[in-house]
Amino acid sequence: MLEVKIHDLCLKNPVLTASGTFGYGEEFADFIDLNRLGGIIVKGTTGSAREGNPYPRMAETPSGMLNAVGLQNGGVDKFCSQTYHRIADLDTNVIVNVSGSSIEEYCETASKIDALDKIPAIELNISCPNVKKGGMGFGTDPKMAAQVVAEVRKVYHKTLIVKLTPNVTSIADIARAVEEAGADSVSLINTMLGMAVDVERRRPALSTITGGLSGPAVKPVAVRMVWQVAKAVKIPVIGLGGITTAADALEFLMAGATAVQIGTANFLDPTVTIKVIDGLQDYLDRHNIKDINEIIGII
Repeated sequence: MLEVKIHDLCLKNPVLTASGTFGYGEEFADFIDLNRLGGIIVKGTTGSAREGNPYPRMAETPSGMLNAVGLQNGGVDKFCSQTYHRIADLDTNVIVNVSGSSIEEYCETASKIDALDKIPAIELNISCPNVKKGGMGFGTDPKMAAQVVAEVRKVYHKTLIVKLTPNVTSIADIARAVEEAGADSVSLINTMLGMAVDVERRRPALSTITGGLSGPAVKPVAVRMVWQVAKAVKIPVIGLGGITTAADALEFLMAGATAVQIGTANFLDPTVTIKVIDGLQDYLDRHNIKDINEIIGII
């Protein structure tokens, strides 16, 4: 059995898609049966529409990629009035990643998503810069992280997942802070801060100079952080960072993750999620394990 639970969410299997790498799910409908997924986490949604950063905003790196897309999206009102109705009837958990530059924007967006009957959860991206604090990311300070989660908790009444940044000294401290503030689950890791240089043009590869590193290059760091956080909190942990195979997913599960997200690998192989789901079932069959929950946190 592959079924797992994240608070009130029942997932038919522990494989979800990572925000920003799978669009709204419908873009992948020609490649896979979306209903087979444990869940789809749609691209980051903000209070107002955002154009994103200037190009170039993606760059390939060894065993990964850098991105600085900048949360390009049509805003929460457009999602509620248009996109929602196209994906609401999928037979899987559709989860909205919520981003913002102020606590007020987070709360406004979360409140509007809360009113959508067929969206059972949000993933709060606290890696965003707080414009009132000089651009410091909410998720880099335990007090700021707890504050935004506590305020969103007041207006959002379904499953609240908080996505953690790895760009901190102690991710366990951040995880404990958001748990105490009302988070039902944490997901980690978000991208790591990186930089690449175009030596022929003698300038940074990205228009923003730095960007988020993802892909297999970050997996060992991600597994380590998931292991640390799973020991530090009592709420479910969702692991992500460089997963391309069922074996990768199993590393996260054995380190303490209840579920996983697949991100960058979707760009390389749009069917990778289904391959991982099938691979997990094959692992259980080969090892005569009846329930995948038996191996969660086993190490």
